[in-house]
Amino acid sequence: MAGTFILEARGVTRQFGGLVANKNITMHVRQGEILALIGPNGAGKSTLFNLIAGAFPPSSGKLLFEGKAVADLSATQRCRLGIARTFQVPRSFDSMNVIENVMVGSFVRHTGTQAARRAAWRTLEYVGLADRAEAPTTELTPPEKRRLEMARALATEPKLLLLDEVMAGLTPSEAQKGIQLVRSIRDRGITVVMVEHVMEIVMPLVDRAVVLHFGEVLAEGHPKDVVRDDKVITAYLGERHRAA
Repeated sequence: MAGTFILEARGVTRQFGGLVANKNITMHVRQGEILALIGPNGAGKSTLFNLIAGAFPPSSGKLLFEGKAVADLSATQRCRLGIARTFQVPRSFDSMNVIENVMVGSFVRHTGTQAARRAAWRTLEYVGLADRAEAPTTELTPPEKRRLEMARALATEPKLLLLDEVMAGLTPSEAQKGIQLVRSIRDRGITVVMVEHVMEIVMPLVDRAVVLHFGEVLAEGHPKDVVRDDKVITAYLGERHRAA
């Protein structure tokens, strides 16, 4: 149901030795929304992404997905529940072609090779890479590699999609296509959480933004309200933004 919480973090902390990367983070993600995690470099965004995806468990606190505690589940187990992710630096299996890479994702839902291939093909058509299906991944352009990342994640048929800087390095026209794709993904009923630095993308696209700073939640709310917050301007956007 729209508006219910698909994901909750309750007092989540992650330490690496003496370094506290995330500290007492409490936040939620509503079913059917696009939420942005923003903040300066080193704010703890990637750590929080990895905690949600299951790369490692929190040192303390609770993570709930559809009301179920998932902090002790592996990334594979969370993927089967419906959490999928992309990576900041696109990762592909270079010994495989494009459609075979996407089949890695579709095997989560389809046990037969032909069924997985059909599902992968549909996903490639959806993200606009069908004409590159048989190409080696080494021949893809950087924007195509980011779409391949999204395709492999979408092929797992997620309920929650974590997008890690998928717009990075794109031209304005490529970014607009990316925005349209993310909106289309949400329209298919998939909730989206994205890490993004380009505010020109965040502002028109997301429903809410959570700002992290030194591993803690600094502010959250509608993007137009967040970018006017004095704490956010001081810690992240800078005085030039205040003047603008």
